[in-house]
Amino acid sequence: MEKAQVLERIGHTCLMPVVVIDNENQAADTAKALAAGGVDIMEITLRTEAGLVAIEKAGRACPDMVIGAGTVLGLEKCREAIARGAQFIVSPGYDPVIVEYCLKNGIVVFPGCVTPTEITTALNTGLDIVKFFPANVYGGVKAIKALAGPFPKLKFIPTGGVDLSNLVEFIVPQVHAIGGGWLCDRRAINVGDYDAITGACIQSRDLIKKIRIW
Repeated sequence: MEKAQVLERIGHTCLMPVVVIDNENQAADTAKALAAGGVDIMEITLRTEAGLVAIEKAGRACPDMVIGAGTVLGLEKCREAIARGAQFIVSPGYDPVIVEYCLKNGIVVFPGCVTPTEITTALNTGLDIVKFFPANVYGGVKAIKALAGPFPKLKFIPTGGVDLSNLVEFIVPQVHAIGGGWLCDRRAINVGDYDAITGACIQSRDLIKKIRIW
């Protein structure tokens, strides 16, 4: 899938589940549960040993799902995630090595940027969408709106501290998509409660459809 298509799909869905897989054999059912709830995006984190294999297994189970790798902290993991089928890369901070590699290889990358300096660096490398993490610590939607003043062409993917209780606040034009673990609760995965995952996705999608007008 081309970069533009990946970005369009993420923006259309407006949700980016942060998925932590402890057992690689649960990746396929987790992907199917998200898809059943109308969410066709997965950010599978590399916080666990199962993360890389989970990317591959989820991709096989749901070939129409746009799957990326999250918590990518080094170039080696970045390369391996892409080799496993990751269509986008998410890192908690701005790593110039990862960003450069992704841009050279046509891979969508969302580095974490929360300060004007980090954002300027991202813009100067050609990025126009960044991760805003942790959103609840760095001012949430108020900070995003303030940063949109000097950086009007930039869009954000806020993650951290977002859930159904405050999701509505983040449905603003400056936000490309909203990330978080509430869409795919780790405990629900581990106990096989896939209905809970589907339900959270349906609720979130319904809220977005009611409010988003752009």
